[in-house]
Amino acid sequence: MGTSMEIAGHVVLIVGGKRVGGVVAGELARRGADCALSYNRSRDEAERAAETVRAHGRRAVIKAADVTNAAECEKLVEHTVEALGRLDILINMASVYLSKPFEDLTEHDWEHTLAVELTAAYRCARLAIPHMRAGGGGRIINFSDWTARSGRPRYRGYLPYYVAKSGVIALTEALALEVADAGILVNAVAPGPIVAPPDLDDEERQAVARATPLGRWGGELEAVKAVLALIETDFVTGETVRVDGGRHLL
Repeated sequence: MGTSMEIAGHVVLIVGGKRVGGVVAGELARRGADCALSYNRSRDEAERAAETVRAHGRRAVIKAADVTNAAECEKLVEHTVEALGRLDILINMASVYLSKPFEDLTEHDWEHTLAVELTAAYRCARLAIPHMRAGGGGRIINFSDWTARSGRPRYRGYLPYYVAKSGVIALTEALALEVADAGILVNAVAPGPIVAPPDLDDEERQAVARATPLGRWGGELEAVKAVLALIETDFVTGETVRVDGGRHLL
């Protein structure tokens, strides 16, 4: 495969990422990829994503995984390769968007957030890389956040999240250097207002749109477009791409 990457005929593992992850899976399947998807509690969403993949004539498997557990990360990668025959593209999307005042943070909040957001991405990448080497190359795409990419925390109450997402950028850069000679490109997407969290009311959603230079939420497909670009590139690695409608400009 060298460094060139055609999506058709390759195998993608999407770790976590309900909502946006399902749309990513559907678009990759439409371009000819087979997909494995992990989930923690959202089995129904993972099943629906798998059905979308199969509707495009591609193979799909799903597997429950607690990505804070090293053994379950290992089983997830093994299951993907056993079921689909190879592993070419890894997309690390597992996330816990914890909002809590600094004074109320516990040791568990800190450790769990870093385990899901950062350590799991490292573990899954480390496990996937030998399979990518065997296939002649690959792509790893991590998910950070527009605030971390912009280099400053914008909101109080997200300390472990911000630290973890900043770590994802560092992981992306360092890992890209480590595996470049194997034709494995490692990049990250840093989303801004893509999809509103379910607990936001209409007024809060509109306030976010007004604070975004393009004046709206992006929608899942904008994140998908960034993922596709980072898969198809042959010469971008160690980069973190903001997809935030210009939010960082203000």
